[in-house]
Amino acid sequence: MSHEAAHDAHHHEGSYLTRTGSFWTTVIQWGFTKDHKKLGVMYLTAVLILFFVGGMAALMVRAELWSPVRQITTTSVNDAGETVTTTEIKGQMFNFPKAGETATSLNTGNETYNRIFTLHGAVMVFMVIIPSIPAALGNFFLPIMLGAKDVAFPRLNLLSWWIYVFGSIFAIASVIAGGVDTGWTFYTPYSTTTDADHWRVVFMIMGAFILGFSSILTGLNFIVTVHKLRAPGMGWFDMPLFVWAIYATAIIQVLATPVIGVTLLLLVLERLFHIGIFDPRLGGDPVLFQHFFWFYSHPVVYVMILPGMGIVSELLAVHAHKRIFGYKAIAFASLGIAGVSFIVWGHHLFAAESELAATVFSALTFLVAIPTAIKVFNWIATLYKGSIVLNTPMFYALAFLFLFSIGGLTGLPLATLATDMHLHDSYFVVAHFHYVMMGGTIIAFVGGIFHWWPKMFGRLYNERWALTGAVLVFIGFNVTFFTQFFLGTQGMPRRYASYVDEFLTLHRISTVGSWILALGFFIEAAVLIYSLVAGRKAPPNPWGGLTLEWEVESPPIEHNFHHEPLIKHGPYDYDDVVPPHWDPKDYPLPEPLPTGARH
Repeated sequence: MSHEAAHDAHHHEGSYLTRTGSFWTTVIQWGFTKDHKKLGVMYLTAVLILFFVGGMAALMVRAELWSPVRQITTTSVNDAGETVTTTEIKGQMFNFPKAGETATSLNTGNETYNRIFTLHGAVMVFMVIIPSIPAALGNFFLPIMLGAKDVAFPRLNLLSWWIYVFGSIFAIASVIAGGVDTGWTFYTPYSTTTDADHWRVVFMIMGAFILGFSSILTGLNFIVTVHKLRAPGMGWFDMPLFVWAIYATAIIQVLATPVIGVTLLLLVLERLFHIGIFDPRLGGDPVLFQHFFWFYSHPVVYVMILPGMGIVSELLAVHAHKRIFGYKAIAFASLGIAGVSFIVWGHHLFAAESELAATVFSALTFLVAIPTAIKVFNWIATLYKGSIVLNTPMFYALAFLFLFSIGGLTGLPLATLATDMHLHDSYFVVAHFHYVMMGGTIIAFVGGIFHWWPKMFGRLYNERWALTGAVLVFIGFNVTFFTQFFLGTQGMPRRYASYVDEFLTLHRISTVGSWILALGFFIEAAVLIYSLVAGRKAPPNPWGGLTLEWEVESPPIEHNFHHEPLIKHGPYDYDDVVPPHWDPKDYPLPEPLPTGARH
């Protein structure tokens, strides 16, 4: 084939979604593909399915808390003059005992409740939030944003995917076998003494252990890709901020994940072979497990939130059509958060540490507020005098600013020794955690999906219905979790299936909010699925973005670019550069682009 013919064939290369054989041939091709885009789509599909599983578990937990569980004992006199005592369990969803049954029924229902919220926590943390943005959107877009054909190690990327699948199967096996009731943190002595069936706990812990390898390999792949595969002309400060966020995340993944791997392995060995590591009956120290666990798990909080911050930087710049304010400050803040994350794990152990250690960790914790505040203030400054379009991705970005700010500010009382003693292990912590993790990571993740959906699948969605679902998600989230701040300050402990009557109204408000939240997510899912079937074909650059993914076709070809890209402008130079392939008439909105937008 001549050079011209080869060039022409490459130029007319089909998209990565083009089928080249029968259904089963296509399945095999996808199962063993080394294409980062296909792997990103498979990660996205798996994460969304597991998000549904974890969400259903959360709805079951909220339904159980609709009414306080009560063991009611009544004494009466029958016709024969005999005194009869009757015990009845009321208000329990997971177990429906008959009148006259004993407290065994109550204990059985509580154990089931513990298993359901452990399932919710383990699935959401280890199988959804941690891999969601880096493995799905990061895999798909990081190489394209760098101008590369793929990640540095495509085969390693495929191995990461199958490790993720294998680890998830281990965890789900424990659920099928009956579930575990340790909580998602696997705290000792719960994880070394509860459940007569050892293998359920072992399967769940080994699932998390295996998933850690996927996280490490993905992080290593991204670090090398950023260092070695940037397009000609792309310096470090020409990279999109999403790439900076994924890069900082990858550093944490590589450095912190081995710690939790070793910790979980030791936990399994102690469970199976009774080695005295964490069990005090065997000469172990349960607080040692907490130190090991949180040395990993607090940095992993930023593995969850940093990619979300990267998405928000992209959404605000593109949908306000304005140069990002303080580019270098935001980029270095990502690295600063990654660095500080390794020295603040002790604030999870205020109740178990010495006064000196607690004081030091309390002071260090406040350092995280500095790089985080830099990001928030720069995002707000980016919006100032921008040509803002309130579409679905922008709505999610603004929702992130609101919800994550609440999550960050409510972390301050938990970092303060005096107030944490009162709020520790209360619903205040539950609300704070969800405002950061769900109000931050999940909201940004969904915003990123709507932002890049036309690029990934080449189809536009119904903007009105998508925005309706986004508004319901925002309302439902706040109704669900803001009320839990009040529950926590009033003394409601977390992880309890029963509570006193004074908390009934707030719990029911929170449960109603969970229904609104679920409705919003179901609408969003329906909008995206319908777009695949009947959505309009997406142009290459529907939003008017300047980063490299908007210069490739929608959906991208298998090798991303027809020619090696050459960087001639920055990713956010909206004042100086006309966005390529962009016609404002293509903007997928029911309303025209506002007057004064920068073209």
